Amino acid sequence: MTEAKNISITFWGGVGTVTGANFLLQAGTTKILIDCGMIQGPKVADDPNYHPFPYNPAEIKMLFITHAHLDHIGRIPKLVHDGFRGTIYSTAPTKEIATLSLEDSLGVLAKENRDTGRLPLYDQKDIELTMSLWQTLDYHQEVIVDNFMVRPLNAGHVLGSAMYEFISCNKKIVFTGDLGNSPAPLLPDAEVVKEADYLVIESVYGDRNHEDRTARREKLEDAIENTMKNGGTLVIPAFSIERTQEMLYEIERMMEESRIPLVPVFIDSPLAINITKIYKKYNRYLNQSAESTVHGAGGIFAFPQLHQTLTTDESRRILDFPGKKIIIAGSGMSNGGRVIHHEKHYLPDPKNALLLVGYQAAGSLGRQILDGARSVRILGEEVPIRAKIININGYSAHRDSQGLMDFIYETSDSLEKVFVTMGEPKASLFLVQKIRDYLGLEAVAPKLGETIEITC
Repeated sequence: MTEAKNISITFWGGVGTVTGANFLLQAGTTKILIDCGMIQGPKVADDPNYHPFPYNPAEIKMLFITHAHLDHIGRIPKLVHDGFRGTIYSTAPTKEIATLSLEDSLGVLAKENRDTGRLPLYDQKDIELTMSLWQTLDYHQEVIVDNFMVRPLNAGHVLGSAMYEFISCNKKIVFTGDLGNSPAPLLPDAEVVKEADYLVIESVYGDRNHEDRTARREKLEDAIENTMKNGGTLVIPAFSIERTQEMLYEIERMMEESRIPLVPVFIDSPLAINITKIYKKYNRYLNQSAESTVHGAGGIFAFPQLHQTLTTDESRRILDFPGKKIIIAGSGMSNGGRVIHHEKHYLPDPKNALLLVGYQAAGSLGRQILDGARSVRILGEEVPIRAKIININGYSAHRDSQGLMDFIYETSDSLEKVFVTMGEPKASLFLVQKIRDYLGLEAVAPKLGETIEITC
């Protein structure tokens, strides 16, 4: 490894917004990307995703992926289509989940572009070429990239999620990706980072704290019990990665403990069904409690009330199940997927409930509902909202404001500067001020395209 004489970070995405993570790390002529995510809002792929990259993809040597959510991987095939031929690195679960997520997104992108006639961001051949460039790493496995030693650590966010340490010229730069809301039902706690000089950290919940972990389970139990007492249907828009699996794990445990009624539970998402298989395959990445459940008599994500609807016809037949039931469907922000069909059908009835358990981006249908809309437009129709709307942010896979502060505190003695990213401006700026006031550290919320120089 040769030592760099100068290092820079340019923030090409994931600033001023939660989505679109894309950071360029450069030392000399070596250019490395951390994440290349989709910019999301009202649509899965908003218009800026179609703009040319602000750098030459062919000049990028390596791309390190923190985890497989679309807002961190969604533009990788476009990057490849536009000339990238370097190496992509992530953990093994992230690679497998990313393959499914990118293939699944092809259909969604085609639907979004149907009216405009615009071509999707990429096609199946771009995905196949992407995967041919992709290699896997275990946590703590070191990689030497010209001027840098790179090491992934467990971020505790979703299965296989990683943060990355980049070390050069006696400087440690850490990109957290999304940090897990530890302790979580399925995953081990995010690792503690020590002796970092520069920290690029997320701030999705930089201005808010989650419910107590006991309270979140009680709220979920209450939401299910109350809806079932009304003879209604509980619809849960959930991300296919982590949130669906967490909901299944919690519901299964509650049924086993006779805390909730034994009602039909539907996973109405082919992507979530297939990703759940990956969770079973990589059970060594789960925490001790969840891993022991995998090896128990009944296994995990396998209980009698569970129905997995892979086909469209199976999804439609959910309506034939009268009365009490739970439906878990994507997308988590209601900006596509099968959940919007369920919302159109079930939102007008006050017996039913919609349970929001994940972040709702500004402009998304889920955000409109969360913000108290009386009606929303779904599939071209105005749909009145009479169902009960319940929000539990304790199941978020992101750390809250205090959790982020605790993470930063662990390495505060060595930190020279903190870059607060991947949050709406209000959340990012709140966290910046909190870091300054309580930890006495230099902290900033970078602007899009801003470059910072690190002196060796």
